[in-house]
Amino acid sequence: MNIIFMGTPDFAVPSLVKLHEQGYNIDLVVTQKDKPRGRGKKIQYPPIKQKALEFGLEVYQPDSVNNEESIAKFRELKPDVIVVVAFGQILKKKLLEIPKYDCINVHASLLPKYRGAAPINWAIINGESETGITIMQIEEGLDSGDIILSQSISITPKDDFESLHDKLSVLGGELLIKALEEIKIGKDNRVPQDDNLSSYAPMISKSTGKIDWNKSGKDIYNLVMGLRPTPSAYTIYNDLIMKIHKVSLKPKMDNEEIGKVIKVNREGIFVNSKDNCVVIEEIQFPGKKRMSVKDYLAGNKIEEGIIFNS
Repeated sequence: MNIIFMGTPDFAVPSLVKLHEQGYNIDLVVTQKDKPRGRGKKIQYPPIKQKALEFGLEVYQPDSVNNEESIAKFRELKPDVIVVVAFGQILKKKLLEIPKYDCINVHASLLPKYRGAAPINWAIINGESETGITIMQIEEGLDSGDIILSQSISITPKDDFESLHDKLSVLGGELLIKALEEIKIGKDNRVPQDDNLSSYAPMISKSTGKIDWNKSGKDIYNLVMGLRPTPSAYTIYNDLIMKIHKVSLKPKMDNEEIGKVIKVNREGIFVNSKDNCVVIEEIQFPGKKRMSVKDYLAGNKIEEGIIFNS
């Protein structure tokens, strides 16, 4: 089976690795342009490009996969399937009609829930108990194509974005191989999505991470976990962004204002929410390293009695 693979970030790497291990003929790997990253703004390859070059695969980085040059290149390769995993561009009709069988996508949610760019983050932020991987046929709508295969996994209280991302990326590669085998023998049983059950997972923005202390402690905990390690939940302390990387919950302290720093000790910063006291245990200020509150207090002070801006 001849494959064109389209992907960009770390999430897509296990799928490419699985295809390579299983002996699929990967004619072309398509990824986004190299970009400057880090403090030094050095040009770095996307993770998929790095892995593809390790495997000796041809890499293609067009401005658009839908322009005439790209379409002509893909047609010349005559792929059986185009596999898309967190690629970053929308595929238009001309491209979708190229492969012999299908364009398929590895999506990190149990569709039709959490269509869109950030399904892993929002599943945690919204307090879901499970999520999963869906292999779907790509159509022109947003993550709305027929479901070829899906598999669920539990979201544990200890799962943050990073841990759940890594679990789902591995599961995505495994489920992709199963889906391709079914397509190859013509035995996949596709199920149309019920649009009435759909929900949207928009891109994460800076404002997403701002903590509203009027919310429940569980909501705040989920926000911290859903945005850890990056871009992070945060609050405002003395006009500075204080990123919050770890919290725990204790019973609410009565007669204390919501959002107030009630006490500060080596255990953490105690702040009342709607129904719990949130204990902030790890923080990070601009230009500084992430550290425990215990370590931060060794050379710094957090003022008690102030109200965090919510």
